[in-house]
Amino acid sequence: MKNYIICLSMLTFLACNQNKTTVSDTATLITNVAIIDVTNGDILKDHQFVIDSGKIKEITRQVENADKFSTQIDGQGKYIIPGLAEMHAHIPQPPTSAQRTEDVLFLYLSNGITTIRGMLGDPNHLELREKAKNGEILSPRIFTSSPSLNGNSVTTQEEAIEKVTAYQKEGYDFLKIHPGIKREVFDQIVKTANEVGIPFAGHVPVDVGIRHALESKYASIDHVDGFLEGLVPESAAVKPTENGFFGYSFTSLANTTKIDELVQLAKDNEVWIVPTQSLFERWFAPISADDLLKQPEMKYMPAATLEDWKRRKNQSTDEKNGFDKDTWQTFITIRQQLIKALQANGHGMLLGSDAPQLFNVPGFSIHHEIAGMQRSGLTPLEIIQSGTLNPATYFGKEDTFGQIKEGMAADFILVNANPLEDLNALKHISGVMLGGKWISKETIEKRLASIANTK
Repeated sequence: MKNYIICLSMLTFLACNQNKTTVSDTATLITNVAIIDVTNGDILKDHQFVIDSGKIKEITRQVENADKFSTQIDGQGKYIIPGLAEMHAHIPQPPTSAQRTEDVLFLYLSNGITTIRGMLGDPNHLELREKAKNGEILSPRIFTSSPSLNGNSVTTQEEAIEKVTAYQKEGYDFLKIHPGIKREVFDQIVKTANEVGIPFAGHVPVDVGIRHALESKYASIDHVDGFLEGLVPESAAVKPTENGFFGYSFTSLANTTKIDELVQLAKDNEVWIVPTQSLFERWFAPISADDLLKQPEMKYMPAATLEDWKRRKNQSTDEKNGFDKDTWQTFITIRQQLIKALQANGHGMLLGSDAPQLFNVPGFSIHHEIAGMQRSGLTPLEIIQSGTLNPATYFGKEDTFGQIKEGMAADFILVNANPLEDLNALKHISGVMLGGKWISKETIEKRLASIANTK
């Protein structure tokens, strides 16, 4: 009888302790928040959201011992979506100072971008990638291309073998293809890349052409490069090298009935597309440099950069150099048709703005890109997927980021309104969670003010 009483007491003690579940000192609780499922647009309202050790630990209607969490964030009236990916980013290279580089990386983060794909690699970026991964710097997750493969850097098949092999061994995530590469050299790049196991992405060299590029299975073609040229009938007998700015000079010759053929090739060969439409609606567009320079985000860029942007824009959109507003409007309309068709029937779209190209300030330019994709006919959910779910699929990291699911990386944005109803909500954030580290709106504003004063 005595042993029975002792056992009963122990069971009662254990039961009481189970009701007092301990909460980790490092855990964060977000209360009463709405969670957006980017796979289908469903919304889980009034949920409790637990983060610990850099991971999403629990998503539930009710959490026990809520009062035990030392760090709590009020999510009432707010929405959580996965952090965005900027899939055509540029990271500063030496001799840019380490401080300026970290400032640029923060500009991405300040707009909810938790993953970037650097499109012009440098050995320094391999170090940055590891520092970001280990939390040594405050930075989005980094994927980086190799240094540029172009008509000047790789001129022979032997060079192609040598450089592709070296870049794969050095640990770059993919190869960056730029213009000017001859067809036989390009084919050697592709052959060697397939042999050593490294993907390639970027531009479509004129000598390669869009059809051969698609059949060569780019990981992604950026800027919708080569597609407009691919709409020109052979009977036009154009000189491919006279295509102008991404095919602009061939605008009047484009036969849009050929769009479906190119889209099907993209789908058949599983080629992702990064539109970078903001380039063509800001840099190469009939909007004045002075108007763009008035936009608030310009204060985060060095004065010398802004002066260079203005000079280059004025030169490229000067009527003396062949720019015409009516032709540009047709050019943009064709691009929008291509983007909409590639979304509807191609392999998939990736969100990328090509920052910091002309008047595309890192981080802030993603919102201009989003607006351009919406003008092309994509829905808010499709656009959000292009910056969350699709990049994770592209990198084969579906179990790591890109969705709000238990066990995945705690990389997300807390926004003040539903972006599925109005994508401008993505501009109005309460904070960014990066690998479980909370960056509040107040912290963001303070750091941005510092960048504006020290750029």
